[in-house]
Amino acid sequence: MSRTALPRSRRIAPAVAVAAATALALAGCSSSSGGKKSDEPAGNVSAGKATTPRMTIAMVTHAPSGDTFWDTIRKGAEAAAAKDNVKLIYSNDETAADQANLVQNAIDQKVDGIAVTLAKPDAMKAVVAKAEQAGIPVMGFNAGLSDWKKQGLLSFFGQDESVSGQALGTKLNSTGAKHTLCVIQAQGDVNLEQRCAGVKKTFSGKTDILFVNGTDMPSVKSTITAKLTQDKTIDEVVTLGAPFALTAVQSLSDAGSKAKVATFDLNKDLISAIEKGSIQFAVDQQPYLQGYLAVDSLWLYKTNGNYSGGGEQPVLTGPAFVDKTNVATVAKFAAKGTR
Repeated sequence: MSRTALPRSRRIAPAVAVAAATALALAGCSSSSGGKKSDEPAGNVSAGKATTPRMTIAMVTHAPSGDTFWDTIRKGAEAAAAKDNVKLIYSNDETAADQANLVQNAIDQKVDGIAVTLAKPDAMKAVVAKAEQAGIPVMGFNAGLSDWKKQGLLSFFGQDESVSGQALGTKLNSTGAKHTLCVIQAQGDVNLEQRCAGVKKTFSGKTDILFVNGTDMPSVKSTITAKLTQDKTIDEVVTLGAPFALTAVQSLSDAGSKAKVATFDLNKDLISAIEKGSIQFAVDQQPYLQGYLAVDSLWLYKTNGNYSGGGEQPVLTGPAFVDKTNVATVAKFAAKGTR
């Protein structure tokens, strides 16, 4: 099957419009399983909840335990699975080698499709190739924008982390900030490091990088506090996830710092912090949409041979800013755990 090249865009591709339309027919968020073989007549596909034969899709992520960002991705995936009559097998491990083992487990189970994140692409390359050799279609999402095509994935859903970092750096220039501390919670994670590199590229002031152990939040708090205590010229802290932003606010208090906090990614508590003013703004990459589209795109591929983005361009789900001007609109969805 040939792939037709489409122009790259920061807007949602047509396939997203298809997913958005079908989302109106969601029947809950429990995992079910669907799809049919691509050689079956397309006329059997209904516009509402799928009545096609069940299929099994594995979603394998690099998510650390307890991170609410990934809960939102999983909810999106489960919503698509329920609509598409798909049995969803979700698993996660932040250690690259263990994540690769989870993909191998999915191959061994002979699943119908795999949705995977490529936070550390080199560690996933061999097992992704094994899936493709086994005839299992693989979709990428969230992490792996620079590598999904190299590794032969069918499509990719996420944001360009370098672009999102640059957008945040540019926004900081309008706030009067002069010295930014960008906090990375997982050293070696390509996505996270690209974000801070993007901030540094466009921010007109000074940018320092601080690595913390994201699996130990008390350590995150003390490390940020120590840095702010040591350097009083820091007037902006940029974190790369909502839990770390909320922890950074505590560090400001402990250090007696007057710095402000901006972040990437949302959760319900982060939305509340923006409303109260303790967080300036957040960059939203719409994780629910990423999870939803990763599963729905595999169903579409199996049932109708579709490639989101034509198999040539990624489907970008961000970046978009959430601040006091629009937080009320987002808050009602965040309260349900879908933003």
